[in-house]
This record gives sequence, C-alpha cells and structure tokens, in this order.
Amino acid sequence: MRAVKLGAIWLLLAAIVAIILWQVAIRWHPVTSQYPSQGPTIGAEQGDVHWPTLRAAGAEFAYLHATDGDTDRDPTFAAHWAASHEAGVRRGAIHVWEMCRLASDQAANFIATVPDHPDALPPAIIFDFEGNCADRPDLAVFISELASFLSMVEAHSEQPALLYVTREFDAEYELTSRVERSFWLPRRLFKPNFGAVPWIMWEASDIRQVEGVENPVRWNVVRPDQSG
Repeated sequence: MRAVKLGAIWLLLAAIVAIILWQVAIRWHPVTSQYPSQGPTIGAEQGDVHWPTLRAAGAEFAYLHATDGDTDRDPTFAAHWAASHEAGVRRGAIHVWEMCRLASDQAANFIATVPDHPDALPPAIIFDFEGNCADRPDLAVFISELASFLSMVEAHSEQPALLYVTREFDAEYELTSRVERSFWLPRRLFKPNFGAVPWIMWEASDIRQVEGVENPVRWNVVRPDQSG
C-alpha cells in the first residue's frame, strides 16, 4: 500500500514538474541583451493580433504569411501588413514553396499579393517537406525553378530574398551551400547546428505565447551583427 502511495506521489510530482516546464517553454525566448532584434511569424492560424500590444511585448519585426504555392493566399495578410506598419513593427512577407507547382506561377501569386513597399523586409521563402506534396524534383530541375522564382520575386521587391530552410530540406537539396542568399534556420531552444553558411535569422521557438496574439507563434531572432 505504501509503495502505491509513493508511486502516486511521484506521478503527481512529475506532472507538476511537466506543467512548470511547459509554462516556461511557451514563454521562453532568447535574451534581448544578446538578440535585440526579435519578432514573430504571423498568419491566419495565430487568430486575433493586437499589434500595439505585440510591439510592446518585444516584437521589433514580424514576418507575415502571404502566399502558398501558385494560388493560396493567407486571408489575414493584407490586414496584418497594414496594421503592423501602423504599430511601428517592421514587416516582411512569406511565401511557402510548393514542390508540385511551377516557379513562375508561384512567383506571380506572390507578386500579385504582396505590395512593393520600400521599407519592407526582404521577402522570405519557406522550404519545408512537412505539409508539402510528395513529389521530389531532381536537383537540377529544382535549382532551375528556384532561380526563376527568385529572379521574378527579387525584381519585384528590389532586394535579395531570405530563405527559410529546414534541416531535412537542406539535407536533400543542400540549399545553404548551393544558393548565395541569406538563411533563416529553425531549431527549438538551441541555435541551429546545420547549414553550410552562418544563419542570419533563427526560429528559436514554435510554441511561444506572447501578449497581443491569440494563439502561439513562431518566434525569431536576428543574428546580432545583422540587426538594423
């Protein structure tokens, strides 16, 4: 009987510790003394966003989901694009690369959706197998399509794109060693330990709860020597 009671106590303590650790994890972000430029990724899944509150909570910039593939558009993009600027938050637009769609059509979707604004951050393109189609074009085809996409989008934005690349995608296509661009790499809690060149931006959390946003956000920091 005593062993049963001790077991129950240990289970309770373990549950309490897990809850405490989770509460710490969902509020954690890299310290601002080391990474002064920080901000979230925002799209429809974040729900309501009060931009002045988010700015006060430490968002110096934000990347906003704009387009996905050749036809999909985030329904909240236009509102967030205007509201973030009004709140004094620097903003950039995100395109999610679709493996099964032509680069020219994807670029046209982005260009038609995202305004050409002189104070916008570089356009960001997400390369991730998760949620993507199952097709895997060979390397030469992929690099050729990417070059076409970048040519169109960068002519529109008048600045080089920022490439968000997951570890799995980079292992397959070696983007960080084959494409001369700046890279945005994800790794929860710890600095990214992959990529052939130093990252410019780090997605440090994908579960952060921050004031001003209804649902958890992905939270990013800029490498200190790149801030500003």
